[in-house]
Amino acid sequence: MKSSIIDSIKSLPPLSKTIIDINKVYADENSSINDLAKAIEPDPMIVANLLKAANSPLYGFKEIRNAGHAVSMFGMSMTRSIALGNSVRKLLNVDMQPYGITSEKFAEVSSKQATLMLTWYKQIDKEKADKLYLAAFLQETGKILIASDIIQEDEVTSFSSEIEMSNNIPQVERMYVDVSSADVTAEVFTHWGFDSDFIEMIKYSDNPAAAPDEIKEYSIALNIVKTVLPINNPFSEQAINFGLKKASDAGYDVQVLEDAINNMIKNY
Repeated sequence: MKSSIIDSIKSLPPLSKTIIDINKVYADENSSINDLAKAIEPDPMIVANLLKAANSPLYGFKEIRNAGHAVSMFGMSMTRSIALGNSVRKLLNVDMQPYGITSEKFAEVSSKQATLMLTWYKQIDKEKADKLYLAAFLQETGKILIASDIIQEDEVTSFSSEIEMSNNIPQVERMYVDVSSADVTAEVFTHWGFDSDFIEMIKYSDNPAAAPDEIKEYSIALNIVKTVLPINNPFSEQAINFGLKKASDAGYDVQVLEDAINNMIKNY
């Protein structure tokens, strides 16, 4: 990994006290829904994001008005995912010009990756879906630091032209910065002290075949989702076909994934 990217990771701002408290509650086997709600309530931005998610059509809850109610409806894992996902995004300055998209588009694609993961995987394993939701939402975080490095090196024009035409974004990233965004993302969350399973499933999401057996399924699922929704051409016919082929090769029921994709395309 380039020293400039390593330096950028080391200089990242710390996570907020609220996020640290959420992680502590989540890691404590004796903690309760009420404990998590109390950790969240002092942070109005996290509460607002949680209520926005709770009242969105995706979940179908009815008029969730406070953090406690939202946490009880989502459960511990999903609440943590929503809170952390939005907070991490706000910690990082986003200039995605090298990837040919705006910061708003980047956030939109990341959200769609998470939504597709949840819609698809809750039909397979609800507990795994909850774990994968946060990883899917944040798995492209490393692209922010790669984009910054490309800008600093004055390589935006050549990099963006390569990205625009590529069906293999990790390969282009490695050509310019020696690593893919999955590697960078894993280092970011190592820096912030996230749990090892979360870090590993993202680290191997560009090369699931190399993943340890205990997290291989998660890395494969993440890879499939970002294949269907690459940031340079999300939900294109080619991307969908590539993703369905990967799902078939991995032994998934392709119809379940295809239904999730069609449902999202119809609703978006």
